[in-house]
Amino acid sequence: MAKISDMLAAGRTFSFEFFPPKNDVEQATLVKALRELEPLKPAFVSVTYRGGRSSRQRTHDLVAGILRTTSLTPMAHLICVDHTRIELAEILIEHRKSGIENLMALAGDPPRDDSQTPGELTHALELVELARAIGGFSIGVAAHPAIHPRSIDRKSDRDHLAEKLALADFAATQFFFELDEYLGLVSDLADRGVTKPVLPGIMPISSVESIPNMAVMGAAVPEWAQKRLKDAHELGGAEAVVKCGIDMATELCAALLENGAPGIHFFTLNKSKATREIYTNLGLQTGS
Repeated sequence: MAKISDMLAAGRTFSFEFFPPKNDVEQATLVKALRELEPLKPAFVSVTYRGGRSSRQRTHDLVAGILRTTSLTPMAHLICVDHTRIELAEILIEHRKSGIENLMALAGDPPRDDSQTPGELTHALELVELARAIGGFSIGVAAHPAIHPRSIDRKSDRDHLAEKLALADFAATQFFFELDEYLGLVSDLADRGVTKPVLPGIMPISSVESIPNMAVMGAAVPEWAQKRLKDAHELGGAEAVVKCGIDMATELCAALLENGAPGIHFFTLNKSKATREIYTNLGLQTGS
């Protein structure tokens, strides 16, 4: 199995993100997407941690299954919320025993109800430290071009990210829509002496109704993009909005690559259409 840090050292990477299915219908959708995207030969694929203890096994099983049954290189997400330090160590050791070498270390969203606990570790940095102590992982952390929704200001957000990247190997960003947001993030890190790769995260907007949710996730859709999407909806309905979202994502990807981004990380939502079309629009060859 290849480590993502080595891939990034060798050149640009194109990668896809999936979430573990909760039922048979979601499982079928995911299997279809994996089959359709595997021929694009991504450098790696990541599997999220959906929250709650039940996701612990689903994420591990999916990552281990991808490792065993496909040609893809998987990365497992892991969050601090709802786990003790010992439990997190057990998960990491189980990953290593299964041959999993790539990890995305996250703090996780705060508990929404009494079914979850905050967890013994508070920050992603502590999880990075634990994974380093166990050893054998290439470790990524999250970055937010528009700063994390819970950050008090830009400086503290960037200081914290720089501290994580001092120990981690790379970062992958939350999705965003403005090139300058990404360039500003990279510049802020460079001012702090951090030059490790930061992979831009891309998620095409697929409906006008989804626009308000983007802001909740810390990635507000700019007014110019909202207007473009709404104009598309007026002219051609839902199908036109999907095409517009893909076109905007393609334009952003092209600009990112022109400005030296180390690759692109696609949020697939367990579907293949948008990612495949962006690949085609960019003229990417399989295995690029």
